[in-house]
Amino acid sequence: MISRRDMLRTGAAASAALLLPREGFTQAPIFAPKPGKWRDFEVVTRLDLAGQGKAQAWIPLPSVAEAEWIKPARNDWQTNAASAEIVSDPKYGAQMLHLVFKEGEAAPAVEVRSRFSLRDRAEDFAAGPAPALSAAERKLYLEATELMPTDGIVRETAEKAAAGKASDIDKARAIYQWVVENTFRDAKTRGCGTGDVASMLRSGNLGGKCADLNALYVALVRSVGIPARDFYGIRVAPSQFGYKSLGAGSEVITKAQHCRAEIWLEGHGWVATDPADVRKVVLEEPPGNNAIDNPKVAAAREALFGAWEGNWLGYNMAHDLALPGSKHKIGFLMYPQAEIAGGLLDCLDPDTFKYTIKAAEITA
Repeated sequence: MISRRDMLRTGAAASAALLLPREGFTQAPIFAPKPGKWRDFEVVTRLDLAGQGKAQAWIPLPSVAEAEWIKPARNDWQTNAASAEIVSDPKYGAQMLHLVFKEGEAAPAVEVRSRFSLRDRAEDFAAGPAPALSAAERKLYLEATELMPTDGIVRETAEKAAAGKASDIDKARAIYQWVVENTFRDAKTRGCGTGDVASMLRSGNLGGKCADLNALYVALVRSVGIPARDFYGIRVAPSQFGYKSLGAGSEVITKAQHCRAEIWLEGHGWVATDPADVRKVVLEEPPGNNAIDNPKVAAAREALFGAWEGNWLGYNMAHDLALPGSKHKIGFLMYPQAEIAGGLLDCLDPDTFKYTIKAAEITA
């Protein structure tokens, strides 16, 4: 006869067994950003320049306010510069702090504090109509740039990738999948890359980093008549989904710059995409060199057409930018820039430059 005590023991053991992972069973990875609570952050950028001759510097500031996912707050700075003012690029509205130091300044320095709020974003593809894109913005985000042509081999490639697709969303998704499947993240690429799309396609070398791969996506999409834009910024916090490759590894984010991409879809507005981060998961997500059908890759690939995680500060969408007060022009403004005696410093060498960037979440 089984006693009541034995029955209780048996029931407890059975319940506990249900909580244990079954042999050969692993939970599918989750990467599914969804709009939720806002998080507040501060980024501190510190420059300490050295060299002979007149120095000036340009530090990117949060320039975009979008009610759904990013709210810039205030910018404060301390400096020994002779002048310091916030200036805006007239074409794209990119904001930067422009500093001019008096000639002979022994130790040109500045510390900039920028505060802002972020949250996850994800497109509801079943949602209703969105406001129309203005004619001026449509023209701006369909035009070719110096590094992103939209004719010739670019258009030919896009038309092949989107063959048989009628709607903008189907074309954009097909080109997204083509970029994911045909490019690769090249660890040897300096910084985030240059975004020289035509050279990539002509050479057949479709490797690079985010500014290359997402620029390729933007150019391809533009070439078939869909407005698109690169969005230049920096990662400010770890991924809350456990993806080590898709977040900042520490409070020091000096080398955590990342470019993302947006497309304009009628009925939805600006939609988040990031094929370059899918390739980053392939190469860098532990244990590394993952297969394209790896579950973590598949989860990121599914989400990153339509969603971004809110651990990334977007600075601006500027291309081919002339630095105010300088003869120099840069492809994009994602790193601090500086020149001494008319010579532009290497922004990809922060230890020599010299600058540091730190991020902290504000919880109080």
